[in-house]
Amino acid sequence: MNIRILLLFFALCLPMLGQAQNKQMMFGDTSTRGVPFSKDPHVVKFNGRYLLYYSLPGKLDASKSIWTIGIAESHDLVNWKKVGEISPDPNAKYEANGLCAPGALVKDGKVHLFYQTYGNGPKDAICHAVSSDGIHFQRDATNPIFHPTGDWNCGRAIDAEVCEFKGRYFLYFATRDKDFEIQMQGVAVAPGDTDFSRGDWTLAVDSAILRPFYPWEGKCIEGASIAKKGDKLFMFYAGAYNNAPQQIGVAVSEDGLTWKRLSKEPFLRNGKKGEWNSSESGHPHIFTDNDGRTYLFYQGNNDNGKTWLITQQEVVWPNGKPVLKE
Repeated sequence: MNIRILLLFFALCLPMLGQAQNKQMMFGDTSTRGVPFSKDPHVVKFNGRYLLYYSLPGKLDASKSIWTIGIAESHDLVNWKKVGEISPDPNAKYEANGLCAPGALVKDGKVHLFYQTYGNGPKDAICHAVSSDGIHFQRDATNPIFHPTGDWNCGRAIDAEVCEFKGRYFLYFATRDKDFEIQMQGVAVAPGDTDFSRGDWTLAVDSAILRPFYPWEGKCIEGASIAKKGDKLFMFYAGAYNNAPQQIGVAVSEDGLTWKRLSKEPFLRNGKKGEWNSSESGHPHIFTDNDGRTYLFYQGNNDNGKTWLITQQEVVWPNGKPVLKE
């Protein structure tokens, strides 16, 4: 009798377990605007849990809407709970107008956060902060740590992504041309023993490493995120400005400096009319878990940016190239 009951239990529960495992992540922070509004996802695994960092706007009825960085935690990459928020430091004039677009990595038992200042036009730059718990951060005394120089850009740096590759750290960033019209990718490097302070970063290439080219990329390439596979780097990037629609492409590099697109077409398109992401599938983050599995986090909406949701899909690598898991 006990065996029959046990078999009946598993027969009833297994379908529900499958549904839970296949449940699609849909995260939207409603704390500031009363509607889901979360952008620019970045995930790390730290101290036995996943931490999601994301851009969070201020209230619409405020005299000045200040962007901050929200923090949520999860144990399954699907269900998320907000656990913190990083607001502008009142003693840091460089971020007084807001901060957003977080990128993070775990190094020496601490979370290093790279974020951009907001609302300063060509003067927006990349900043750095460090945390022992992943929630409370101490700013780098040398902030802002990086902005580009040269005639090919306007001096702005946003959307930081930092990764280690072949003994150095690479900082990928988006900037614009002198006319503030075309958004493109640049890269800086720091030595392997860096503390990520301003003096360690140098511009690696005195030109854009990836500019919009194909029609679907419009006038913008931004939001670069890196997956390291063997001796290659794969860059997942956003093509076109928000809701144009923005879609996601992939490029590959063997040195971190020279990049080649994998396709003329988007890796991940915006949704069809009526779907939750019909306005865009944008600002990717490719997260590599401790077991080597990779997940593509991205933002989307279907109302031209009145709301924003974050989701994720697993990416598999047959023949060494990324494919969305069915």
